[in-house]
Amino acid sequence: MSVTRPAAEPGRVPVGTRIASRLTGGVLYIVVALVGVLWLIPTLGLFISSLRKPGDISDSGWWNVFSHPAQLTFSDYTSLFHDDGILQSLWNTVLITVPATVLVVLLASLAAYAFAWIDFRGRDWMFVAVVGLLVVPIQVALIPVSQLYGKLHIFGTIVGVVLFHVGFGLPFAIFLLRNFFAAIPRELLEATRMEGGSEWTVFRKVIVPLGLPAIASLAIFQFLWVWNDLLVALVFSNVKTQPLTVALQSNMRQFGSNIDILAPGAFLSLSVPLIVFFAFQRYFVQGLMAGSVKG
Repeated sequence: MSVTRPAAEPGRVPVGTRIASRLTGGVLYIVVALVGVLWLIPTLGLFISSLRKPGDISDSGWWNVFSHPAQLTFSDYTSLFHDDGILQSLWNTVLITVPATVLVVLLASLAAYAFAWIDFRGRDWMFVAVVGLLVVPIQVALIPVSQLYGKLHIFGTIVGVVLFHVGFGLPFAIFLLRNFFAAIPRELLEATRMEGGSEWTVFRKVIVPLGLPAIASLAIFQFLWVWNDLLVALVFSNVKTQPLTVALQSNMRQFGSNIDILAPGAFLSLSVPLIVFFAFQRYFVQGLMAGSVKG
């Protein structure tokens, strides 16, 4: 027996509809703006703390700077950039992050194109294996890879840290790009092939330009993950090859005496990923939008 729902009274708008219509207007923008401000408060506090002297930081909160602006000084940053250990760790971070990002993007793009558009034996099973690697946690591989690096004499080197990031970054990267590349119209690829173009030509002139939003999104993800990594660097690096995250973590052991290094160093470590994200956010948003439409 079917039950007929009573019809809404003529001219009466349901409560849910009215709430939804209001949330999509100015109220929603105000809520989002407030949430954004709340998220930025810790960053603002860290930035202000990095401009205060250690004595001022221990005596009062960072918000007191608004009533005592004379507390602001760049002396901590001057000391930071004269610290050889911090400068070396910052350079190590660049040497680790840039190659790990470039290699993952390059290798994943080529592999994703092969999985999406090149028909070879065992392709589907190999892709299933790649997807299965997504569930393998990093912690499981720390000891075996450490033993392997010891035999290869690359333990404690930048090369070892980069290779680990590349190995664990490829499964997600291949999965992401393959799904995006597979949504590209086949006619575009066939037209390039009919004109005599090789697979490399198809990849370079068709796949890369159309897949640039997804590739840029992947590059941002990989860069942020490697730049902010602590666990992998803590295990596979040493004093000479440690990145900025490990250097700051080692200074945390003497928090009271090293606050003049921690505050500006932490903000420096935070600011670089923010700059990279805002510089490429147009491609990042395009990648998400295109993925949602084509997926």
